[in-house]
Amino acid sequence: MDRNKQIIRTSIIGIVANVLLAGFKAAVGLLASSIAIVMDAVNNLSDALSSVITIVGTKLSERNPDRKHPFGYGRIEYFSAIIIAIIVLIAGFTSLIESVKKIFNPSEPEYTTVTLTVIIVAILVKLILGRYVKGKGDQLKSDSLIASGADALFDAVVTLSTLISAGIMLLWGINLDGIFGTLISLIIIKAGVEMLGSPVSQLLGESIPKDLYHQLREEVMHDHQEVNGVYDIILNYYGPGTIIGSMNVSVPDTMTAREIHGLTRTISTEMADRHGMIINVGIYATHTGKMGELQEKVTATAKAIPHALYVHAFYVYEEQHCITLDVIPDDDVHNDGEFQQLVADTLHQQFPDYEFMVVIDHNYTE
Repeated sequence: MDRNKQIIRTSIIGIVANVLLAGFKAAVGLLASSIAIVMDAVNNLSDALSSVITIVGTKLSERNPDRKHPFGYGRIEYFSAIIIAIIVLIAGFTSLIESVKKIFNPSEPEYTTVTLTVIIVAILVKLILGRYVKGKGDQLKSDSLIASGADALFDAVVTLSTLISAGIMLLWGINLDGIFGTLISLIIIKAGVEMLGSPVSQLLGESIPKDLYHQLREEVMHDHQEVNGVYDIILNYYGPGTIIGSMNVSVPDTMTAREIHGLTRTISTEMADRHGMIINVGIYATHTGKMGELQEKVTATAKAIPHALYVHAFYVYEEQHCITLDVIPDDDVHNDGEFQQLVADTLHQQFPDYEFMVVIDHNYTE
């Protein structure tokens, strides 16, 4: 079964579980003439909304690429996760308001065998459902499922706090409903904010995980001895499983266009086969012979400049007596223009026969 089908099946299970739990609560509420239990049943029906949103988002994300959206509709999954996180936040703030009200105007809750039974059943169902849905979300890397599972687990925690409050009320006559509710509400709000983090970060364009960066770099250099270095790896996520990006590799300047064509095509194919990535490969030329010695000296001088992390893309235009190179500064550099001028001036002082065109590059990894 493919990923999307598993997400939809898991969401359907969530809907069925919430509907059955709502039916159970409604039946018990009607038999016991408890409006509170009936209203809690209605709340369970609304909980199924997160699963419906996940299904709709997943189905929409399956749409084929078109001229307007050539990279597909996979990012709709991120929007689904954001909507669910917002629902969790709304529930958290609503609960917080009601809980604070109970602190200042406490009401005397009535607990019966029926209500306690409903509470225990709700806790068990929500715990099992939440763990299952969240586990599938982690397995399938679905932010929507993770958020839906977390939503169910929070319901279980809220209901558990109600049960603990009931026990304290029955044993010692102390009403802690408002205090417990406030604490749990704050936890839910914090979790809702954290839920927003992953999908929002993906939409904004997050940096590449350091482990993945080094893995891709080592693979290319290990499999292709003619590659001297791998730089500027950029990955853009257009939904789970749709990654499009680029990288630059440095090769000896003695390679022919035919050899370079074969190399870049091979690397792109390997990235697609191993990681499902569409990667465009660019080329930097590494000088050999006399110019190779000049490259080593200029690179070493540039690296010695404070705040310069990496130097690459070196190339000499001999007729123009011009050298180009890229420099990646550390996080302490906040003015690229000033740092660019500093590097160019420093290099020109050491190598007065050349003009320097310095490009300030950036680190795209964590």
